[in-house]
Amino acid sequence: MKAMRLESSGGPLLLREVARPVAAAGQVLVKVTACAVCRTDLHVLDGELPHPKLPLIPGHEIVGIIQEVGEGVTAFQAGQRVGIPWLGWTCGVCGYCRSGRENLCDEAKFTGYTLDGGYAEYTVADARYCFPLPGGESDAAMAPLLCAGLIGYRSLMKTGTAKRVGLYGFGAAAHIVIQVARHQGREVYAFTRAGDEEAQKFARRLGAVWAGASDERAPELLDAAIIFAPVGALVPAALRSLVKGGTVVCGGIHMSDIPAFPYADLWHERSICSVANLTRSDGDEFLPLAARIPVRVETQSFPLEAANEALALLRAGRLSGAAVLIP
Repeated sequence: MKAMRLESSGGPLLLREVARPVAAAGQVLVKVTACAVCRTDLHVLDGELPHPKLPLIPGHEIVGIIQEVGEGVTAFQAGQRVGIPWLGWTCGVCGYCRSGRENLCDEAKFTGYTLDGGYAEYTVADARYCFPLPGGESDAAMAPLLCAGLIGYRSLMKTGTAKRVGLYGFGAAAHIVIQVARHQGREVYAFTRAGDEEAQKFARRLGAVWAGASDERAPELLDAAIIFAPVGALVPAALRSLVKGGTVVCGGIHMSDIPAFPYADLWHERSICSVANLTRSDGDEFLPLAARIPVRVETQSFPLEAANEALALLRAGRLSGAAVLIP
């Protein structure tokens, strides 16, 4: 099969012909029909996430059709459409797993990082960590829901009942989560790179009550802020935009260092928290909700061989919505 493969940290992806994988016990073999491109893929390629499997096939927002089921798999059958997310395996027995926090498992394995992912024509996955996908949306539109959507949803849930929510960085995750937030009756304020008028127009078109640069102050104090951009300096900026008791949620897997800031910015019971990975429960809640709203995902499609081009556009902030590879 064809695959775009990372062979050295920091290097470009290389188009290779590799052996098609075989479903082992407990696994499914999936023909990839769409794989979205995520900022986490950039963090893996750039070496900001240490110790990836090498050589590695990246990609963890995968939609495809099951071709074979391995021994012991009863939840799925050949011909079924499934989604494969970032969380690919956990031990199931540690304290985190047994307390509903499998996203924190010390032994966890991750699709497109420590397991081969979806920048390929086929992939295998542990059947327990696959999601059956509802009909109605195209494969390309479903793919970003498997990470941008799930992490956005988990981040939004961390804000509790916050009425006014700020989104810092308006890319794939933010353009999905704003639709969930608006469905829940929240007000959304969008913060983008200075001068990115297209992203600000995009945010307003999706229902943001205000959109501006990340160094601006929103016209109202926020009850919560979610930071999707991997920029640590946004944390103190977001804190200064909060009401007393407000929360800043850091939604990315990697972020540059957070600079020092006065304790007064944190005082009055403001808080900072991070979101790590996802759980299967997140998918069980979010995917049906996305179908009911319904969430409309804006995508730009690229052939598999153009993965490096799609990643370069993501790095430059020149994507509206999400990039999706179509093998």
